[in-house]
Amino acid sequence: MTAIAESLAAEHRCCDERFTATEAAAERGDAGRCREEFRRFQTAMELHFRKEEEALFPAFEQMTGNSMGPTRVMRLEHRQMRETLAEMRATLDRGDLEEFLGQSETLLILMQQHNVKEEQMLYPMCDRVLGAEATAVIDAMQALPADKPA
Repeated sequence: MTAIAESLAAEHRCCDERFTATEAAAERGDAGRCREEFRRFQTAMELHFRKEEEALFPAFEQMTGNSMGPTRVMRLEHRQMRETLAEMRATLDRGDLEEFLGQSETLLILMQQHNVKEEQMLYPMCDRVLGAEATAVIDAMQALPADKPA
């Protein structure tokens, strides 16, 4: 793996761990803990999406001259996951942990399919295309504030 691929794949693993903690709390019926874990998970996911959308994708598109290819697909999938996250939050706010777990299955499938595409195709392409600029892109991603609301 190369710089961008390593950095962002590691973020996927962190988000996966937060997701697992959220589901575990829901399965135990601990609504309060589930809300807290979900907040952490949603914040981590949103920051990850922003890193890609505000730093990585624009750099890739500038270098390739193409904004209609893989980055467009990834943005569409981000939107779909954000919509699912919003539905999950609304369900959790109502206290319906059973429905929340049903929605989490949908999100899990979306995340797994999305992550495979990024880790096996997009990130390696970004590392190749960006070359020496990859470090600057990683620095730009790391500079994004983590506290921007989801």
